[in-house]
Amino acid sequence: MSSSARTRSAAGTAWPAVMGANDVTIGFGAATVMSDITVEFPAGTVTALVGPSGSGKTTFLRSLNRMNDKVRNFWLRGQISLDGVDINGPAVDPLVLRRRVGMVFQRPNPFPMSIQDNIVAGVKAHKMAKRSELRDIAETQLAEVGLWSAVADRLDDSPFRLSGGQQQLLCLARALAVKPEVLLLDEPTSSLDPRSTEAVEELVRRLTPDLTVIIVTHNLEQARRLSDSTIFFYEGRLVETGPTVDLFERPQRPETARYLGGAVNPGADR
Repeated sequence: MSSSARTRSAAGTAWPAVMGANDVTIGFGAATVMSDITVEFPAGTVTALVGPSGSGKTTFLRSLNRMNDKVRNFWLRGQISLDGVDINGPAVDPLVLRRRVGMVFQRPNPFPMSIQDNIVAGVKAHKMAKRSELRDIAETQLAEVGLWSAVADRLDDSPFRLSGGQQQLLCLARALAVKPEVLLLDEPTSSLDPRSTEAVEELVRRLTPDLTVIIVTHNLEQARRLSDSTIFFYEGRLVETGPTVDLFERPQRPETARYLGGAVNPGADR
């Protein structure tokens, strides 16, 4: 993320919102996990979701592209919109939604197929290119995430022979290959070494403002380095949100100040 982008965010300049949640309440069965969440995600920016273990960050993130639909007894009230359209509406195809709103998980999850086939799996599924174009697409995406030189002569190899950091970059390349508008990242560097973490963060900086990024992280320094805006969740509530500089340096709520000051010990999220 460029320093100019951070300056604009800190100054409060408004971007149009590409996604938003309006009065969203989420639960599983009889349990309510999150309540009354209203927030917007400006186009072309990075938003960090932070908060202690069990605050609901990942549950909320997964709701942004309907990944929770597959979880038994999941329910949602309120509205989550993409470009003004309710993503849970009857006319929305979840598969198309997940092409537009991609996701990379905490741990790398390559598919059991070749490196090249991993990259173009979504492209083929959505019939976005001709067969003759697939290798060029794979090369372009691998180069974008900095993997091409390492795998140029191994495209037919299994991705499970790559290091953990390389596998995560592969998953990022796979998500980017279908040209999403929004990219959801669920603690994408939590299991990576510092060098791989730096590579992922640098990639995120390069992706914006062409892409909107929403990242769950327990690494507060990462949130501060990477994001334009930060949202603080606590016990299933959205406690405070604003430009990252303001939230870290001038938090308005005592819960926020305690957490950002290290009073709450972060752990694995729900």
